[in-house]
Amino acid sequence: MTTPHGFAPTLDDIEAIARQALADLPPVFQTYLPDVVLKVEDFPSEEVQRDMELESPFDILGLYHGHDVSRSVEVSGALPDTVYLYRRPLLDYWAEHEETLAHLVAHVLIHEIGHHFGMSDDDMHGLEDQTD
Repeated sequence: MTTPHGFAPTLDDIEAIARQALADLPPVFQTYLPDVVLKVEDFPSEEVQRDMELESPFDILGLYHGHDVSRSVEVSGALPDTVYLYRRPLLDYWAEHEETLAHLVAHVLIHEIGHHFGMSDDDMHGLEDQTD
């Protein structure tokens, strides 16, 4: 995927792909997603890079920040649950592999959404298979 004039996909382009991937999730998941914020940024913040001990900002494609839906009480004063997708690392990964950008974004998004639901990696792969 390239945008008109051959430019790399923008933050808005990645967000549109991610929103479509969210819409393609099974309905049971939709109930718990309206309050989850989706943010697409070029790179992770310096704080995330430091906290995750990343050697490079290209070492992470996405991040879930929040509490999984199994929490028993609302967390007073907590920031909203947020899924971050990092455009530049996604584009670099995409350029080096054969999968489509839409598949890559959906894969990363499903993995991060899986953290919201407290899912295992096997569960996330099963969910991804349902949306392919």
